Amino acid sequence: MSERSGDGKAARRRASLEVARQVVRTEAAALEKLERELDEVALGAALDVLLACTGRIVCTGMGKSGIIAKKLAGTLASTGSPAFFLHPAEAGHGDLGMIVDGDAVIALSHSGNTAEIVSLLPSMRRLDVRLIALVGNMESTLAQEFDVALHVGIEEEACPLGLAPTASTTAALALGDALAMALLEERGFGPEDFAGFHPRGSLGRRLLRVANVMHTGDRIPCVPQAASLRDAVAEMSAKGLGVTVICDPDDRVAGILTDGDLRRLMERETALDHPVGECMTADPARIGPEALATEALRLLEEGRITCLAVIDESSCLVGVVHLHDLWRTQMV
Repeated sequence: MSERSGDGKAARRRASLEVARQVVRTEAAALEKLERELDEVALGAALDVLLACTGRIVCTGMGKSGIIAKKLAGTLASTGSPAFFLHPAEAGHGDLGMIVDGDAVIALSHSGNTAEIVSLLPSMRRLDVRLIALVGNMESTLAQEFDVALHVGIEEEACPLGLAPTASTTAALALGDALAMALLEERGFGPEDFAGFHPRGSLGRRLLRVANVMHTGDRIPCVPQAASLRDAVAEMSAKGLGVTVICDPDDRVAGILTDGDLRRLMERETALDHPVGECMTADPARIGPEALATEALRLLEEGRITCLAVIDESSCLVGVVHLHDLWRTQMV
């Protein structure tokens, strides 16, 4: 490669990197403009429509706006608002039947005049549905004909050609997220609700409660404080967790006996009729059933132990959670 061609390649790379930086600046400016000019009245009206919706929220859009609409439908559905994406072209060929009375429609269109969506207006008006538009042109057909219009106007696209949807789709994505998160807040949707919609995902596992993974009832290894060490060993063997919890006469946790404790004891003690209360580790680590499973994992790891007693408000034993139970949830 000649020195001249190498210089040309380096110059093109510098120009490309500057374009990349300019794209970020332009899209950031579009988001700042969106925040400054956010119409709180229109946003409130859109929230009222969605809160009053007795059916599903139908998100629609063509091209890149359709991709943003799909993402919005997914975000709404995962945060407590049943939603799905409807392709406007397919809607005109029969899929319009997916919209029923009581639904609400959110249409995304930068121009606000997308032909495939405009053509659906007469049919949607015959249904008992409310219409929300996210548009870049407040003089457009959708802005004028829909019940609520949210402005997603931009100064310019980030594309150096001024053609590819870039800043406009970023702004639409942000406004869709803003609408979905405001709706989440209005509904009082909390971490427990979120976990219910994500039972298999990593996000849901982070919100898993100890009560969901602990051993309860007859599966709890437990003996009274007055039991013999022989009885405790039998209980450990029967329940297969390598530990047994020791409870006082009021069923409060007094201590714990682990297989490690037992091995160390047998090095110096041979009488299995020894009272287990004299052999146990008093005041063992414990946790509540409503604590996050991640907190249980932290206690197990920090204490270098494998099992936690789960207690209620009165310190009474209600369960046992083992490190293996957390492993089975794929948290680690």
